[in-house]
Amino acid sequence: MARKEKVIKDADNKLLLEDIEAFAKTIFGGSRASHDWEHTLRVLKLCERIGTKEGVDMDVVRVAAYLHDIGRGHQDATYGTICHAKKGAEMATPIVRDIHLTKQQKANIIHCIRSHRFRGNHPPETPEAKVLFDADKLDAIGAVGIARAYLFAGEVGARLHNCDIDVEKTKPYSKNDTGYREYRVKLRKIRDRILTKEGRRLAEERHEFMEQFFKRFVKEYKGEG
Repeated sequence: MARKEKVIKDADNKLLLEDIEAFAKTIFGGSRASHDWEHTLRVLKLCERIGTKEGVDMDVVRVAAYLHDIGRGHQDATYGTICHAKKGAEMATPIVRDIHLTKQQKANIIHCIRSHRFRGNHPPETPEAKVLFDADKLDAIGAVGIARAYLFAGEVGARLHNCDIDVEKTKPYSKNDTGYREYRVKLRKIRDRILTKEGRRLAEERHEFMEQFFKRFVKEYKGEG
């Protein structure tokens, strides 16, 4: 990011935005491809796109975007037992403490991280948290979202599909945690959970593409297409 775009001042030896970026990047050294550093960068770009339209505090949003998934490795390592949003907020707290922002901004960053998860129990309450939530969800639908769903399925050793089971009754992190299962239990519901006006606009086309893809997928899987 260019020097003029830094949102964290270096007064009193406080952290700069580039330091936050560098720290976050180290966390993803051995991460799974479905939730890697590239996902974080896409979410950041979507946050900037949505946040600018929504008129939110971009200092808060940029830091939260870089740090939002730093707890993901703990969730994957425990097969979903640990919530990555909660863990990420805990991990981010000592980092955010040294940022040259107000206490309210720091608290908002932690709230953004804690509330960004689709399956979480802490809904986003601030405009900045809603922007991060939407950006993260947009990267889970559309063409990239489909690709990520199948990446994750491969990472946990899931099969391609199983027509003989009710995918909504299967378990995550199992051989039946397929890309199609992710679509049924989560991805198809995302459009209606988007919180910002700009986010909803972006979600429409991605949702439509995804709907058509999975209709075609099931048809071809059954040998009908």
